[in-house]
Amino acid sequence: MSEQTYLTTDELAARIEYDARTIRDRLKDSVLLEGIHYIRPFGGRKILYLWDAIERDIGRYSKDNGFVVPMANGGVCNG
Repeated sequence: MSEQTYLTTDELAARIEYDARTIRDRLKDSVLLEGIHYIRPFGGRKILYLWDAIERDIGRYSKDNGFVVPMANGGVCNG
């Protein structure tokens, strides 16, 4: 079993050089999806981001890839 890297919003913000507010207000639930890119441990309010999934998908929604809509299953719908 591989070891997962869990990050808080502030730690993720530092890693990808985005403001923590941007992550919370614009990325969470649009390109960062619950159960794929983040979890709520023990059903609580705290959010932990899954670095491995984010690192895997970080370029997936780039303008260079055309217009895409992220799907809940982790796939994308090309527009």
